[in-house]
Amino acid sequence: MSKLPRKSYLIALALAFGLVLFYHYGGDLWRPIKARLVGEKTVWQVIRELEPVMNDRFPELAALTDGEPLSILAFKEERRLEVWKRRGNEWKFVRSYPFTGFSGKLGPKLKEGDGQIPEGIYRVEYLNPNSLFHLSIKVDYPNSFDQSMAAHDDRNDIGFDIFIHGSSATIGCIPIGDENIEELFYLIAKNGYDNVTIIISPVDFRRGVTPPEIDAIDWEAKLYSMLSSRLENYPISTKNSN
Repeated sequence: MSKLPRKSYLIALALAFGLVLFYHYGGDLWRPIKARLVGEKTVWQVIRELEPVMNDRFPELAALTDGEPLSILAFKEERRLEVWKRRGNEWKFVRSYPFTGFSGKLGPKLKEGDGQIPEGIYRVEYLNPNSLFHLSIKVDYPNSFDQSMAAHDDRNDIGFDIFIHGSSATIGCIPIGDENIEELFYLIAKNGYDNVTIIISPVDFRRGVTPPEIDAIDWEAKLYSMLSSRLENYPISTKNSN
């Protein structure tokens, strides 16, 4: 083999390896480029693309998307997100997803740029099918409680744009990986996002753990009592104990 072909082969190999690394770790760069080339998608275009896969992953898919309420529980200490479905007067566990990234520490979000994941009871504001992080679900932070406590503390610039999304990078959001966000995005879109509750808690209070003390505020007991009370509706079982 001559030197030129061998050199070309090595260059091609290096380029191919570089493209693989770029695809896996450079999503923030290539996804906007792809969106410009292919065009932005609607929520329902994404849903149609995911339909065959979701039918395989969820044998009970029709029951999970029948319009009855869904709840998303997110636990920061455990770095776990759980999906629950309302059945009659009870909540039934559906699936659990690990966080694929984390920022900040235990305690609520208090200001823009603090890297904190909020804590509280939220709703889905909208679904983003063209996220830089594959797909994303907008959390309606700050809610009325967040705004009331900010006024109590005389705090301004309390932040915004909190999402549950794919990938693993985060500053104050909850990433669960691309495949998992597809499932969650699909279930919420098909079921209707106006009846989804998102509960973000510092710890899983169902396990009898002591709530954290937050030096910067004097109202954490009120917040954690509210979260603990709401979490009692979702019983721990062997399916969601890990």
